[in-house]
Amino acid sequence: MKIKFPVIFGLLLLAATSAWGAEDGAALYKTKCSGCHGANGEGKPAVKAPALKGTTKDVVEHLTKGEASSKPPHNKGMSGLTEEQAKAIAEYIKTLQ
Repeated sequence: MKIKFPVIFGLLLLAATSAWGAEDGAALYKTKCSGCHGANGEGKPAVKAPALKGTTKDVVEHLTKGEASSKPPHNKGMSGLTEEQAKAIAEYIKTLQ
Protein backbone atom coordinates (compact mmCIF):
# COMPACT_ATOMS: atom_id res chain seq x y z
CA MET A 1 0.00 0.00 0.00
CA LYS A 2 1.51 3.30 -1.10
CA ILE A 3 0.72 6.48 0.73
CA LYS A 4 0.96 9.54 -1.42
CA PHE A 5 3.21 12.45 -0.46
CA PRO A 6 0.36 15.02 -0.36
CA VAL A 7 -1.50 12.92 2.23
CA ILE A 8 1.54 12.67 4.48
CA PHE A 9 2.33 16.36 4.01
CA GLY A 10 -1.27 17.28 4.85
CA LEU A 11 -1.23 15.23 8.04
CA LEU A 12 2.05 16.78 9.14
CA LEU A 13 0.74 20.25 8.39
CA LEU A 14 -2.42 19.57 10.39
CA ALA A 15 -0.40 18.34 13.38
CA ALA A 16 1.88 21.38 13.22
CA THR A 17 -1.08 23.74 13.00
CA SER A 18 -2.69 22.19 16.08
CA ALA A 19 0.50 22.59 18.09
CA TRP A 20 0.90 26.18 16.91
CA GLY A 21 -2.66 26.98 17.96
CA ALA A 22 -2.00 25.77 21.51
CA GLU A 23 1.14 27.88 21.78
CA ASP A 24 -0.70 30.83 20.27
CA GLY A 25 -3.44 30.49 22.91
CA ALA A 26 -0.84 30.57 25.68
CA ALA A 27 0.86 33.63 24.19
CA LEU A 28 -2.46 35.42 23.69
CA TYR A 29 -3.53 34.60 27.23
CA LYS A 30 -0.25 35.95 28.58
CA THR A 31 -0.56 39.26 26.72
CA LYS A 32 -4.31 39.81 26.86
CA CYS A 33 -5.58 38.06 30.00
CA SER A 34 -2.93 37.32 32.60
CA GLY A 35 -2.61 40.94 33.71
CA CYS A 36 -6.03 40.73 35.34
CA HIS A 37 -6.70 36.99 35.67
CA GLY A 38 -3.21 35.89 36.75
CA ALA A 39 -0.51 33.87 35.04
CA ASN A 40 -2.15 30.60 36.04
CA GLY A 41 -5.76 31.75 35.83
CA GLU A 42 -5.98 32.14 39.61
CA GLY A 43 -7.80 35.46 39.38
CA LYS A 44 -7.05 38.72 41.17
CA PRO A 45 -9.63 39.78 43.75
CA ALA A 46 -8.04 43.24 44.11
CA VAL A 47 -9.15 44.10 40.57
CA LYS A 48 -12.31 41.96 40.79
CA ALA A 49 -11.01 39.60 38.08
CA PRO A 50 -12.36 36.08 38.63
CA ALA A 51 -10.32 32.91 38.45
CA LEU A 52 -10.44 31.30 35.02
CA LYS A 53 -8.89 27.90 35.69
CA GLY A 54 -11.57 25.27 35.82
CA THR A 55 -14.11 27.60 34.24
CA THR A 56 -17.08 26.17 32.35
CA LYS A 57 -18.20 29.55 31.04
CA ASP A 58 -18.33 30.04 27.27
CA VAL A 59 -15.04 31.89 27.04
CA VAL A 60 -15.19 32.35 23.26
CA GLU A 61 -18.53 34.13 23.37
CA HIS A 62 -17.47 36.20 26.37
CA LEU A 63 -14.31 37.34 24.58
CA THR A 64 -15.89 38.05 21.21
CA LYS A 65 -19.34 39.41 22.13
CA GLY A 66 -18.93 40.53 25.72
CA GLU A 67 -21.56 40.82 28.42
CA ALA A 68 -23.29 44.03 29.45
CA SER A 69 -22.84 43.16 33.14
CA SER A 70 -19.05 42.83 32.81
CA LYS A 71 -16.54 45.61 33.18
CA PRO A 72 -14.32 46.61 30.24
CA PRO A 73 -12.92 45.07 28.17
CA HIS A 74 -15.48 42.27 28.52
CA ASN A 75 -18.63 44.37 28.39
CA LYS A 76 -18.47 44.71 24.60
CA GLY A 77 -16.02 42.00 23.65
CA MET A 78 -12.29 42.48 23.37
CA SER A 79 -11.53 44.67 20.39
CA GLY A 80 -9.16 43.31 17.80
CA LEU A 81 -9.57 39.71 18.97
CA THR A 82 -10.72 37.29 16.29
CA GLU A 83 -12.92 34.30 16.97
CA GLU A 84 -9.98 32.00 16.18
CA GLN A 85 -7.83 33.80 18.74
CA ALA A 86 -10.65 33.61 21.30
CA LYS A 87 -10.91 29.85 20.65
CA ALA A 88 -7.14 29.48 21.13
CA ILE A 89 -7.37 31.33 24.47
CA ALA A 90 -10.33 29.19 25.54
CA GLU A 91 -8.41 26.00 24.72
CA TYR A 92 -5.45 27.26 26.71
CA ILE A 93 -7.66 28.11 29.70
CA LYS A 94 -8.87 24.50 29.73
CA THR A 95 -5.28 23.42 30.42
CA LEU A 96 -4.87 25.66 33.48
CA GLN A 97 -4.77 23.81 36.79
